[in-house]
Amino acid sequence: MLAIIGGTGLTQIQGVKVLAERSPYTALGEASGPIIEAELEGRSVLFLARHGHPHKLPPHKINYRANLLALQAAGASEIIAVNAVGAIDPQLVEASLVMPDQIVDYTWGREATFYDGDYLPLDHIDFTFPYSYEVRLRLKAAAREAGLELHDGGTYAATQGPRLETAAEVRRLAQDGCTLVGMTGMPEAALARELQLPYACLALVVNPAAGLRDQEITLEEMQQALDKGLGRVLQLLRTYTTSKTSG
Repeated sequence: MLAIIGGTGLTQIQGVKVLAERSPYTALGEASGPIIEAELEGRSVLFLARHGHPHKLPPHKINYRANLLALQAAGASEIIAVNAVGAIDPQLVEASLVMPDQIVDYTWGREATFYDGDYLPLDHIDFTFPYSYEVRLRLKAAAREAGLELHDGGTYAATQGPRLETAAEVRRLAQDGCTLVGMTGMPEAALARELQLPYACLALVVNPAAGLRDQEITLEEMQQALDKGLGRVLQLLRTYTTSKTSG
């Protein structure tokens, strides 16, 4: 079953039929909220608001391990994670949809693995290509079918938050080869890999990263980009579900 993890601005999916609510409790604590099973374009999907509903959990306090365990227990077989991001690549304007293929982790202090020697014995995963090729391929096909522009490729910089980055930090990220910056991409992607859940990121650009223009970033501008882009995010997700159903 497809699971959708909603980021900032996507704490619920409007206009869907809710079928059930699954428990957020796991062996590693409580997920951000209940797992919602809903009918989307005739197909059952799972939905979890990463920051809770209403939006309340800062990026560094999200129990990513519980979120992934709760989705797995509810029957998730693949995950599309929606992330609001800043654009480091100046060609990515506000409300652009981007499907990154790489990630660099700058976070710290987060519970980042199931293989911690307590919950599971120490083990290692291959993370050369952090996002599922198959899910990304189907997202790309769904975007073509829906007539939506989806930027294919890029490197997501996962920063600690909840503050936005300084201009100097963004210059460093750009030197590292990053094209997007967000706060929740890790350890979520790695945890999905540890559970062998195919996982892809669908990023919505809500602002140019710090220092890429003269004025400061405002929450009002970010909200406007969210409002403008979320409709396209939902359109793409709806098309993805019907494309999967039709084979």
